Amino acid sequence: MHPKQEELEKKLSQLCAALDNRLEDRFGYLFAIHPNRPKRGEAAYPGFDGLFSTSVAFTLGIGSKYGRGYLINISIRTLEKVDSNTMNDVENEALVFVNSHLSSFFPDRELSFVRDGRVLKIIGDFSLGDV
Repeated sequence: MHPKQEELEKKLSQLCAALDNRLEDRFGYLFAIHPNRPKRGEAAYPGFDGLFSTSVAFTLGIGSKYGRGYLINISIRTLEKVDSNTMNDVENEALVFVNSHLSSFFPDRELSFVRDGRVLKIIGDFSLGDV
């Protein structure tokens, strides 16, 4: 992998970890975490412990209104039923948080975080410049 791509993905992972921490702060009390999952702060990465699991994945965006981008996946790790209103509140918090922090993680890029159908996606300029 090219070093510029590695740096881009490292920053995306850091943003994801910050989002995970925000969701834990805001909603971490709503449900009991899955019994096989470590408590918040016990794993090396925030997405691997606590109630929330966040991850990022590239998509070509075929059939998408916005095209290619990076999906931010948010899972609530519990055995309890999570109603659609709660999930919508979590996703709206994620939209606000990520959009307000994108420029600090990626100061030289024009990016935004959008709801693209049923997924949340970072879209914009992911060019690597001169490689």
